[in-house]
Amino acid sequence: MAEAARTAYDFSAPLLDGRTLSLAEFKGRVLLIVNTASQCGFTPQYAGLEELFREYKDRGLEVLGFPCNQFGAQEPGSAEEIGAFCEKNYGVSFPVFAKIDVNGDQAHPLYRFLKGEKGGIFGTEAIKWNFTKFLVDRDGKVVERYGPSTEPKALADAIEELLASRA
Repeated sequence: MAEAARTAYDFSAPLLDGRTLSLAEFKGRVLLIVNTASQCGFTPQYAGLEELFREYKDRGLEVLGFPCNQFGAQEPGSAEEIGAFCEKNYGVSFPVFAKIDVNGDQAHPLYRFLKGEKGGIFGTEAIKWNFTKFLVDRDGKVVERYGPSTEPKALADAIEELLASRA
């Protein structure tokens, strides 16, 4: 499917509770898509992601979390454990999906698409670590890719700019 996809809205994925959510439900909204982990040095970024979501959701931002256990086995928990961790520790209210792979043969089609649209440093496609962020405009096009060390609050200006378009 990744080869035929033209926008991020062309994908769907299961949520932590097992229900499949089509990203088409977010058409016309700006997306911040992040691969997450509960036992990572970057895990406190959940707080910043939640802050962005609460600040901008009424203007059209959606934050989408995709837990991944491919980096140092830092997301070993079950769906229930991940959900409880996110809610208890960071008050996460944005959608968190079921655990996926972001690299390799089993990489989720959404991540194949995202990586193909915006390569990383030196043009590499592979996700290097947890909390890599993709910013997607209201048309479902990937605008930018940010590395794990980029704090969520550093994306505020770019998010504001995208939200202002066709607001």
